[in-house]
Parts: sequence; C-alpha cells; structure tokens
Amino acid sequence: MSNEISYVLDDDGLGFHARHHDISIGMITFVRVGIDKLVIDHTEIHTDYADQNIDAELVKCVVNLARDQHRKIMCMCPIARAVFNRTPEYDDIRLIHMH
Repeated sequence: MSNEISYVLDDDGLGFHARHHDISIGMITFVRVGIDKLVIDHTEIHTDYADQNIDAELVKCVVNLARDQHRKIMCMCPIARAVFNRTPEYDDIRLIHMH
C-alpha cells in the first residue's frame, strides 16, 4: 500500500500531507524560526494507516526540506520526536536533543 501514498508540501510551505488516492491520511506541520531553524509542532496520522510508517516518512520530508534550506530541526511534537529518537541519521540536523 505504501507505494500508493504520496507526500506533498502544503501550498503555504509549512507542512506536508500524506495522501492515498487523493485522501489526506496524515500530516505534519512546522514553523520557521529565524533563518536557520524549523520547529515541528504537530503530526497526525489517520488510525487506519497507523502501521504504514507514515510518521517516519512525513518526518523524512521535513528533514530533507530542512537540509536543503540549511536549517536545524526542533521537535515539539511527541510523534516527530519519537521518530527522531529512533533515527540516528537525523542527529546532525537536530537542534536540541529532547527525550
């Protein structure tokens, strides 16, 4: 099923939506702070897709965007923070280590 899921940057540039057949099944939002930081403030996954690793894919979208923009990320959202805590490859982009 995951190959049918697309991840799209919102028009305002402050989040990504996971879509399955044009239906929103997940989202992640963030705010830009200054010129070099992003704060992930919310992640939400539809319960029918909870076991599809969508949270990790949404965080990966934000990580890639932050890397492209030379920004660090702080996770205020517990879902995103959990993804960061289990993904050591993101340590280089993490602004603050919170558990």
